Amino acid sequence: MNDYFVHESSYVDEKTKIGSGTKIWHFSHIMENSIIGKNCNIGQNVVISPEVQIGDNVKIQNNVSVYTGVKVEDDVFLGPSCVFTNVINPRSFIVRKNEYKDTIIKKGASIGANATIVCGHTIGSYAFVGAGSVVTRDVPNYALVVGNPARFKYYVCECSERMRFKDNKFICPICHKEYELLDEEVRRVK
Repeated sequence: MNDYFVHESSYVDEKTKIGSGTKIWHFSHIMENSIIGKNCNIGQNVVISPEVQIGDNVKIQNNVSVYTGVKVEDDVFLGPSCVFTNVINPRSFIVRKNEYKDTIIKKGASIGANATIVCGHTIGSYAFVGAGSVVTRDVPNYALVVGNPARFKYYVCECSERMRFKDNKFICPICHKEYELLDEEVRRVK
């Protein structure tokens, strides 16, 4: 008996691994050799392609296709209808499966509704991609990016509060986590 939920309208191929407590909702397809962690919520009309790895506590909203080459770490939020690519120069008449580029979504990152993530890039830990943005390069840890192409606006705390550094230090007034900014890289101190 499975210790996860799959709605009767969804398909789960053989040779998949799905963690306990995960819920897979209406009209979704989980393809072979994919791995989904524990306590995930896979929304309506989601496709998880072969070989995709999804961490624990990931929320994938409706109408998202996670293509081969994408790796999603723990605690990630993928907003409704966000888009991933896996080939830089697709043509319908040329098979490019051997050219898939890896895309990594690091722990705690959030991708807003209708954002597009062009393949071959890394979205850093706790980064935030604004709704409708088009990511065409790596996004640093804790960075909030918006627009087309997505551009850096400011850094955000793990709780999403805007960071305002003073002497390269920030203590979040909401969750009280502490950070430092060194050489344009944010790291959590406590």
